[in-house]
Amino acid sequence: MATCPPYPTHLTGPADGAPRRHAHWWQRKWVRYGALVTLLAISGLVILALVRRQTGTEGFLVGLGLAVFPVPLLVAAFRWLDRVEPGPWRNLLFAFAWGACAAALIAIVANGFATRWIATATADPTSADTLGATVIAPIVEESAKAAAVLLVFLFRRRDFTGIVDGVVIAGVTATGFAFTENILYLGTAFGTDQLSGDSGLTSVTAATFFVRVVMSPFAHPLFTVLTGIGFGIAALSAERHHVRRVLLPLAGLVLAMGMHAMWNGSSSFGEFGFFAVYATFMVPAFALLTWLVIWTRQRELRTVRAELPAYATAGWLSASEPYALGSMHARRLARQYAARHLGGRPAARSVAEYESYATSLAFLRHRASDGRAGPDFLVRERELLHELWLRRDVAHPALAYAARATTPVPMVPVPSPWPTYGAGYGYTPTYGQPHPGPYSTPAPHPAYNPYRS
Repeated sequence: MATCPPYPTHLTGPADGAPRRHAHWWQRKWVRYGALVTLLAISGLVILALVRRQTGTEGFLVGLGLAVFPVPLLVAAFRWLDRVEPGPWRNLLFAFAWGACAAALIAIVANGFATRWIATATADPTSADTLGATVIAPIVEESAKAAAVLLVFLFRRRDFTGIVDGVVIAGVTATGFAFTENILYLGTAFGTDQLSGDSGLTSVTAATFFVRVVMSPFAHPLFTVLTGIGFGIAALSAERHHVRRVLLPLAGLVLAMGMHAMWNGSSSFGEFGFFAVYATFMVPAFALLTWLVIWTRQRELRTVRAELPAYATAGWLSASEPYALGSMHARRLARQYAARHLGGRPAARSVAEYESYATSLAFLRHRASDGRAGPDFLVRERELLHELWLRRDVAHPALAYAARATTPVPMVPVPSPWPTYGAGYGYTPTYGQPHPGPYSTPAPHPAYNPYRS
């Protein structure tokens, strides 16, 4: 996920002498953040009261203690997938909170209302429960979880640039939803055991824990990841492809609903229906999607290695940095070297930020080469180059060490595909000066000072 600084005021503000427009109160950032936090907090309190009322205080605490087990593992797995271009934690916190609070509340209220309505209309509670689990629940729950992906896609567009971003946001949202749902199921199972006197491995709580936490902790993330992939492919599409950008997320959502419905309906396929669906459908689908996401991650690293040599030729990066930035192992070595020899944790953090900004720069140029660069290309390029310049004193030696430690051959500059600019071709513009070509790659001026007015 791209993590870019906001536009500089002098680049995006009105022209000198033009009247400045003041945003309405509802357009201010703190108002929108406050409304979102308030909505999630109220949803959390309501869902807490509903779950506690159904499970009891003791059942709620037991369910909470058991449901938390898979959460750190799942969040760490999605964060690992996002290591090439890590996005801000606030997006993940929003996604988890939306899944655990808002989406769970929508699901409990809507599923309960729809099931009761069907039971009253048909006078058949058994059929109503089956229909609710296999039809109503997948539609409601996947739509509620997809809302978080849609919000990030619309309002955090800079952080949403491809398939991996969609997978991460969708997966973390579903992890939060499954967390709340597991509290409800495990707490209810504990209450059942309290009434029947069962305990140990033969209890309903143990069986529920094994099925939901041990066997299928990835179930909800797997469903919603399909929606995330749809949004991710839409993010890769050009702005002019309006139909594609709408249909792809909808197709992913429909697939997520279908897989969810098959999973919920597996218990009606016979005594071993659950295990049959699990072995023949869920596990292969999980393996396929895992391969797809890891392949996409490696493809992102290849993009970094392919796009950054142009900036190395222009003098912004050293000759070895494109290789080091295109290797997760080299990146880790660079952060470790900075922490041990260049200033501790602050230096390691500076190197990590340098790696993230360089990756965003590579993806920005890749989108430009595919004809998907927006009108803000030059502004964003200057922003990212500025951030690299501020961190170069720490990042350059750390990445140089990582490159030497991970490759046996010396790195040489790669000829630029745009030979009319760069330090070696007689063109050395000042910082931020656009190149006469369609997209600029300005060379650093020797006297550049980012703090000079």
